[in-house]
Amino acid sequence: MRSEPLSLSLSLPGLDGRPLPGRATRIMYKTTDSNSQPAAVTGAYIEPSARWSGSGPRPLVVVAPGTMGQGNQCSASLGLENVVAFGDSTLSIGVENLSMYQLLSKGIAVAVTDYIGLGTTDRVHTYVNRIDEGHAVLDAARAVRSLPGTSVTVDSPTGLYGFSQGGGAVGAALELQPTYAPDVPVRASYVGAAPADLAAVTADIDGTELVGAIGWALNGFVQSDPSLQPLLGNHLNFIGKAVLKDLSTRCIWDAMFTYSYQRTKTWTKNGQSVAAFLAAEPKFRAFIEQQRIGTQKPTGIVRVATGVHDNLVQHAQARQLALDWCQRGGNVVYAPISGINGPSPMLNHVHSLLADQGTAVTWLSDRLNGTPEVSNCATASQQP
Repeated sequence: MRSEPLSLSLSLPGLDGRPLPGRATRIMYKTTDSNSQPAAVTGAYIEPSARWSGSGPRPLVVVAPGTMGQGNQCSASLGLENVVAFGDSTLSIGVENLSMYQLLSKGIAVAVTDYIGLGTTDRVHTYVNRIDEGHAVLDAARAVRSLPGTSVTVDSPTGLYGFSQGGGAVGAALELQPTYAPDVPVRASYVGAAPADLAAVTADIDGTELVGAIGWALNGFVQSDPSLQPLLGNHLNFIGKAVLKDLSTRCIWDAMFTYSYQRTKTWTKNGQSVAAFLAAEPKFRAFIEQQRIGTQKPTGIVRVATGVHDNLVQHAQARQLALDWCQRGGNVVYAPISGINGPSPMLNHVHSLLADQGTAVTWLSDRLNGTPEVSNCATASQQP
């Protein structure tokens, strides 16, 4: 829809005059939301300065960000421009930059989506909405192919990369691609710590450092389906309503500072947890079940990684995603990641990201270069 130059806050001048790690462009592109309506999404594209040393045309990887928050100032594309930003009592940190810069260093072109509602002002970000996120990821690849002056062509192999919320977005995109975007040639993808079962994840993050994500999910649910608003209002007390309103403008870091370790039972009229009342309401239960990932065969080869001690985006449900895809004939490489098992669920979660990131980027680069990999579905159920 539109584009403009984007200044990378972490950039160096190259010897040949090209900036390192690349030249960035801010983009706005069209996608389709879960109600089959058009939506505008922001994001960014980075043309790498490094040469692609692999075979064939330069590949493109679409990075689906992990949880950033729900305020427009939290978007990943803004994190490229300002690695650390303060404003309106919020703190935003460009945590996705590391994976993007690693991909760029290998000569891989990178696009990043801000998702629907995160970076635009027409609606609240529809956090963990399977269709919204999957469509935004796939349409980012389409948008880059129509962007002038890039080295990406229709023959460029495409990869998808995401961890946590991003892992869920990539997982959704892999299931939606055959019918929604068959023109996007997804060859290989990385799905890390995906929240494939939102009911399980909601129960697990209650009372942790990331309890604010429950508020973001609820805000997103009613944005996508306004008929859920009266049901939500029936359960939330004045504290819960104030928390959700506040969280709609917050980034992950300030939400953690403000709400860490709260229990959602303090948000409700009868002292039930949010997970409990979502399970008790048939309409909410049906909506959440529609968000489940693992019900369709994914396209391309996919590396499903999860920390065996991850008790934030719980290991068991992420592992189940790999097994579900295997049962549906998916070309899956399941990778359980050993990591720390400490008292902080957030640290347990983030450690698996950091421990696996280099391996994941190299794995994805090799697949985009045409190096074959064999699925380990035959032994996946025997692994932790």
